[in-house]
Amino acid sequence: MRARQGSGHDVITGAGVTFVDHVRPDGTVVRWESRHHRKHQKSAVGSTWWAPWARGWWIAVLFAVGSLLFALGSVPGYASAAGAQWDAVTYFAGSLFFTSASFLCYREAVDAAPQPLNPAHRRFFVYQPGRIDWWATAVQLLGTLYFNVSTGVAMATDLSAQAAHQHMWRPDAIGSACFLVSSALAWYEVCHGWIAWRPRSWSWWITLANLIGSIAFGISAVAGYINPVTGQVHNAGRANTQTLIGAVCFCIGALLLLPERTEQASGHAIAPTADGTVTSGI
Repeated sequence: MRARQGSGHDVITGAGVTFVDHVRPDGTVVRWESRHHRKHQKSAVGSTWWAPWARGWWIAVLFAVGSLLFALGSVPGYASAAGAQWDAVTYFAGSLFFTSASFLCYREAVDAAPQPLNPAHRRFFVYQPGRIDWWATAVQLLGTLYFNVSTGVAMATDLSAQAAHQHMWRPDAIGSACFLVSSALAWYEVCHGWIAWRPRSWSWWITLANLIGSIAFGISAVAGYINPVTGQVHNAGRANTQTLIGAVCFCIGALLLLPERTEQASGHAIAPTADGTVTSGI
């Protein structure tokens, strides 16, 4: 549940770690929740609502725009008013915003790793399987890439039933599954377990909204099953409704990232015991 301490730096070990222990040069141990540690690597700059030079601000904005585009594409009547082609373009554009935001989240997690795990701080893709936040962000990024494929293929107008099943529905289903896994890991990280009640925490509300949104996307993928023989969608109405619900939840989660970014950093100083272990924490 927590990172083991090391001398003069952060040490994170174990895929279930949800805390980071930082040992200051004077021997004082400061324990941070791993998400808080990641989201506050640097002092917040700019205001809550406007800080275009801050990565956290862009993550929030890109996710919010992507969510709004997915919500727009699934609004009843939008496809009829704009046309099927533009509806598909709307989803594809939304998926690109999701991917951009997810990549920044991934880099945020990588940059929060202790120096021994990422000494160069310049690599785009690294392998850090011992960290729950690395798994959460990497799986999320993979899911957005599948959404890119699914929504990109959907812009074609002459797909066969088999092609629609294989290149539209399958990537959508895999992407939805990735989002669900990623959201569950993020929820576990924030709650330090599977169940918690923390209504005063921005991160708790953010991960809850994203988890609900991912569940809705999963239901949408099931309802949107495309028959490989007939090309018929199992339940298009439910698929659109669940996509709308999921997109709204993701948008809420994205907007809450803004106040989370500028919340006052908190840490709990803990004196290490004689054997070098920590006896209490946040």
